[in-house]
Amino acid sequence: MKFGDKIKQLGLRLRFTVGIVSAEWSPKQGDKEAAWKMYIELLTRVTTQALPNESGNEQSALASIHSLFDTTRSVLKEQGQDCIEFTKIAIGILNQVVRPFTTKWHKISLTGDFEDPSICEEFRQELDELQMELRVYMKALAKLAEVEDLTELSEISDFSCVEKTVG
Repeated sequence: MKFGDKIKQLGLRLRFTVGIVSAEWSPKQGDKEAAWKMYIELLTRVTTQALPNESGNEQSALASIHSLFDTTRSVLKEQGQDCIEFTKIAIGILNQVVRPFTTKWHKISLTGDFEDPSICEEFRQELDELQMELRVYMKALAKLAEVEDLTELSEISDFSCVEKTVG
């Protein structure tokens, strides 16, 4: 299968040069391990989890999203050259999806504009859009890692249906 076909199959909306798109998709064990590590990072952060209006902090949310750059770099360095397919996807997501968001909002945060409720509302709306894109990426990572996708499990907020068992 060609890399470009796999990207479409995974539901990712990324742009790549012709050479990369026509390359063969051949993930290795390192790709799976890197995908698992990033999947867990995304699954457990505000990058994909709801930030209700009555809770959370825009500056902290922005910092968490920005930390994806360091986290991704660490994973790439740790896995080395055994995660080329993961690298192609991760770099595309960082540069085409995450970077435009963090660039815009970092500048705004430096001017203290998060004190303005209308700016906070705009941030949260754009965060919701970013989260939708990153959930698609997270699902793609689950497929690449060959693990069960727990995206919907992480969205469950009512645990009243869980039975208590007495041991």
